[in-house]
Amino acid sequence: MKRMKYLLLCVPAFFACNKELDVEKKGSYTTANYWRNQSDAVDGITGIYNILLEEDFTGFGEFVYDNCSDDQYRAGDHPELADLEAFTYDASNAAVKAPWKWKYEMLNRSNSALLYIPDITSIDTDIKNRCLGEAHFFRAYAYWRLALIYGDVPMIMEEDIKNGTYNKAKSTIDEVHAQIEADLKAAAILLPESYDASQAGRVSKGTAWGLLAKLYLYENDFANTILYGDSVITNSNYALQSTYAANFTPATSNNSEMLFNVQTLDGWGYSDFITYHAPRAWGGWDFFEPVQGLLDEFEAGDPRIDVCIMKPGDVINIGTGNATYTASLSSTGYHYSKFCAWTSTGGLNYSFKYPLMRTSDIYLCVAEAKIRQTGTGAGDAEINAIRSRVGLTNVSNAGMTALMHERRVELCGENERHQDLMRWDKAGIIDITTIYNQPKLTSSGAVIQAARTFTRPKNYYFPLPQSEIDKSNGVLVQNSNF
Repeated sequence: MKRMKYLLLCVPAFFACNKELDVEKKGSYTTANYWRNQSDAVDGITGIYNILLEEDFTGFGEFVYDNCSDDQYRAGDHPELADLEAFTYDASNAAVKAPWKWKYEMLNRSNSALLYIPDITSIDTDIKNRCLGEAHFFRAYAYWRLALIYGDVPMIMEEDIKNGTYNKAKSTIDEVHAQIEADLKAAAILLPESYDASQAGRVSKGTAWGLLAKLYLYENDFANTILYGDSVITNSNYALQSTYAANFTPATSNNSEMLFNVQTLDGWGYSDFITYHAPRAWGGWDFFEPVQGLLDEFEAGDPRIDVCIMKPGDVINIGTGNATYTASLSSTGYHYSKFCAWTSTGGLNYSFKYPLMRTSDIYLCVAEAKIRQTGTGAGDAEINAIRSRVGLTNVSNAGMTALMHERRVELCGENERHQDLMRWDKAGIIDITTIYNQPKLTSSGAVIQAARTFTRPKNYYFPLPQSEIDKSNGVLVQNSNF
């Protein structure tokens, strides 16, 4: 397995990963002798971005929760994922535990930056503001993922860093959402609207506005979803790409539509994301396989199906030449082609930048908010902007059924489907128990995952890792029904 190795700068609450192996350790740092100048600030923020490369965070661990959806099958060889997909998991499940520490590591690094960067005097004002904006955004993002997955969670802030108070009781999800909102609004003020190519991948005002729009949608605050979503979709800095495929091609995956993605580079910044998605016979590890129900959702003539999914008979360029995809390459008969790429000399292309939030997502958040606030037809313009991009006919008087269809095919595999279904179930728009009581099928029609029982409200959130409950000595209280 290919691994990127870094020099670790021993700074409390973060590691700045900025040198290759085979260089000398330059020294030991503490909060007393780090955070001195602009270079320290920029390196400290880089240390936050580097967490996105972690296998147990967005490299793999954050995406396993969407195996619960009706779109994909876990595949792979991790037995704990079977219980996750079947809703038979408990608080000791390794998949529930693994990403927890990286979200809190992101919080720690963000808090340290927010605590110490304001006191740096030898720093350009624009760089200082950008660094603080990035720290606010990443703290919000960590809490966003924590709240989506676990619900009520402990909140660690700057004062806790100063005082060393880390063993804290849970805050309510409303309190966590309030902090996310405050951080994103601060980030939107401090961050630039765009960057030149040398700074590709940094979060921007549009990234903060987009996550605010999603936050408000989950809070049923439709007016603010539209307000902040429109700030994204009316700004040319965040324009949709002319083709859907441009978002999933290594050479063009840094583009205006990518509000937030992971910067990977073959031979340098390395994430296992692409490895987990590729067929094992072609250099991957063979997880996250689409099921027949997802393919059935695509309309006839929708070109996104060919961008998104490898199907039996497809001819795939795997670098060393063309290969024909067969059902025997996977458990379901399919793979996500949108997350696979190979170099011209063979081997997976680790320069693929994979998305965590795209502008098309925000178009559809605005459409949903308009439909739920005003009624059918109110979101037609936003839905049709997404459909027109791929040459599909416009919809008219679209309601939630059309919106839900468009989100499913546009964002397939992008870690949205399970959370979308739970949001719509909480609103009484769908019955998630009926959807999850249908088996998942392979390309041949065989059952790959039997019908599952989704229990309300228990399965709206995953349990806090039992190891964290145990370490807290009674301070942390487990989520109900676990």
